Amino acid sequence: MERPITTLFMLMSVDGKISTGSTDEMDYDKDFPNIAGLKEGLHQYYEIEQTTDLWSFNTGRVQEKMGVNTNEMPSKTPVSFVILDNHHLTEHGVKYFCALSKNAVIITSNSEHPAFKVKERNLHIIYQEKPSIKDALERLATECNCDRLTIQSGGTVNGLFLREKLIDYVDIVVAPVLVGGRETSTLIDGESLATTKELSSLGVLKLDECSVLEDSYIRLRYKVLS
Repeated sequence: MERPITTLFMLMSVDGKISTGSTDEMDYDKDFPNIAGLKEGLHQYYEIEQTTDLWSFNTGRVQEKMGVNTNEMPSKTPVSFVILDNHHLTEHGVKYFCALSKNAVIITSNSEHPAFKVKERNLHIIYQEKPSIKDALERLATECNCDRLTIQSGGTVNGLFLREKLIDYVDIVVAPVLVGGRETSTLIDGESLATTKELSSLGVLKLDECSVLEDSYIRLRYKVLS
């Protein structure tokens, strides 16, 4: 299968959470800058993020939380953004990514998605009648010349990447905090395994690097073995 080499890059708590709570109101980007003991070292995550791949995968839900549907149009960057979305982005949100991106790719199963109304030269739409991360990655490689992709989506979509064996590397910045909460999203969510016959669906990792950062933050880098 021809597809991009993928890296899951996320900011995570010590107990594996990727948000401060279970509602869209709760968010690391908004909350950590206001918390003593976390705000001091948070900049390191954003600095590392600037060194990731020039193709970035995210979801419309996450970007809606970030305000792209109402934000002013941004300046152009060299990064190409791939957004998986069915109903979270508005037409303004799609135009926002066209303004921001070298290439803007919307992956959707919604035949009436607002992206179809946007006429921008750098917009590419991958329409799927049946959602498939595997098919979307293949089309990213063949139709958009995407060779390396950083994944920064939510726990449920990250779980789809895991179960379909579509993650090659994991790069995690661990913040010095315990979040808790059964309903709070973790690095990998989705359906749980129920029988030992499904153990092949686990993602077995090999540690490539462990770096102690400032202010009690840690960076962990792994290669996915299986």
